[in-house]
Amino acid sequence: MRTFQSLGQTLLLAALVLASSAGRSQDGLSKTSIVLGQSLALTGAGSSLALPFHQGARLFFDRVNAAGGINGRKIELVTVDDRGNPATTVANTKALLGQGVFSLFGFYGSPEVTAAYPLIKDTEVLLFAPMAAADEFRGQLYPNIYSLRPGYSEEAAAITKHAETLGARKFAILHATDGESLAALDAAERTMAGLGANLVRKAAMSSGSQANSVDTALAARPESVLMISDASGAAGAVRDLRAKGFRGPIYGFSNTGESLLAEQLGPAGAGVVVVRVVPKSDNPKLALIRELQADLAEAKLGKVNVYMLEGYIAARVYVEALRRASKDLTRAKLKKAIEGLDEVSVGGFRVHFTTDRVASRLVELSVIDSQGRVRE
Repeated sequence: MRTFQSLGQTLLLAALVLASSAGRSQDGLSKTSIVLGQSLALTGAGSSLALPFHQGARLFFDRVNAAGGINGRKIELVTVDDRGNPATTVANTKALLGQGVFSLFGFYGSPEVTAAYPLIKDTEVLLFAPMAAADEFRGQLYPNIYSLRPGYSEEAAAITKHAETLGARKFAILHATDGESLAALDAAERTMAGLGANLVRKAAMSSGSQANSVDTALAARPESVLMISDASGAAGAVRDLRAKGFRGPIYGFSNTGESLLAEQLGPAGAGVVVVRVVPKSDNPKLALIRELQADLAEAKLGKVNVYMLEGYIAARVYVEALRRASKDLTRAKLKKAIEGLDEVSVGGFRVHFTTDRVASRLVELSVIDSQGRVRE
């Protein structure tokens, strides 16, 4: 029976692997293993998003390994905790590269990715599927990054167009102050203003100041409010907005986490619209979600959420590229295999890398209903 490693076991494994590279070539390949390096927030800032992503990815890698791996090689995902600190991400990445990894996988946070990228910029090492949506990673300055998700500008465009259909173009933005939220804020301001939205106020939400931030936003008499925060911060802001009489549309970016926000708010979240960049996480029509649900039940990790699903999809796409890269695996062959993925279905989710380094442009809006359930 497959088992899912606990967080403690993951960190112990990382320590052991980083301590020694015996039996492994410096490019992270051996006759029996393919070693991937991952630095993300298992604890601290961003962990409510990054940890489920990590869990989802590991679940699929465990599934593949239990079936014999890829051409006889098992996938080792070496994960180290950076606590959402870019300086720690840099130190972790140096250690991972120094000990030998085939590629980097699934980092979290736009500031963290920006800080670590110079370490791979002039190498053949790829960073695959970072959970980071700053628009610049999809441009020419970051050729070693292959993203699963679209950028924040595409999320902002979808929200702006939806609000326009409701006649609610005057926006206030409530945002957290972590690096990922600030990257999303930058994209929102540029994109929404360019599409004709009127950004009447922005207010930072930090510990102990949420009520004041809501008051500041409402003083500008917005017709819509966009929240850029994790589920916990967004839930508090929604309650406060409604308690103070705001009845207009409330939106959240993908880092708000529609299923997590719905769990926290219940019926109080009725009418809140949240961007989703993966399929609805409880949709049983998709094979990949049925498989993830089965793996979760076996691992006893609870319910699926959008971040766990994103990690699971990222691992599936990476494995698909490995399978196409031939037994004589090299980084160059992996890169060619990724770029050759053209409208490929992975468990019902379609990906393509043939036109750029972004697998999916899926941007959908979900709404929380009066029962606290997520509706498409």
